[in-house]
Amino acid sequence: MKIAVVGTTASGKTTLAKVLADRYGVRHVELDALHWGPNWAECPAEEFRARVDAALADTGWVADGSYHGKLGDSVLERADLVVWLDLPFRTVLPRLWTRTLRRVRHREELWSGNRETWRGTFFSRDSLLVWVVTTHRSRRRRYLDRLDRYEVVRLRSQREIEAWLATEAV
Repeated sequence: MKIAVVGTTASGKTTLAKVLADRYGVRHVELDALHWGPNWAECPAEEFRARVDAALADTGWVADGSYHGKLGDSVLERADLVVWLDLPFRTVLPRLWTRTLRRVRHREELWSGNRETWRGTFFSRDSLLVWVVTTHRSRRRRYLDRLDRYEVVRLRSQREIEAWLATEAV
């Protein structure tokens, strides 16, 4: 089983991917972990593609994330199934807020020693809060266009995610 889990920031991609990887007994591939180096350094495109290619060489995996700008559709093309977490803005913004505050407050380590900070959250042009506010609608439109040629399960609420996990994803 090869599954790609896509969606906007704070839609629950990593959480769902971990559940699916455990359920199917396959590797969980978190694209963020392959992309971000120490001090939030972005992995160069060529190296990132090589890392992703190596991670997806297994016979089964669940990958979360997109990175369409660097990877194109390479992850989607390898997947047997694409799960699109298409949650509304009113759901993802509070999730992002709660997750970010927890990470900052507890100094949670993410990838390569990186941590979210108060400065990065509120005073940076790279703030995820700003990113979600400014990109949620446009990214949804792009997913509509990009995913039409793949076998896609589109889940639009936490209730739909839970129902799908309980019945379809077995």
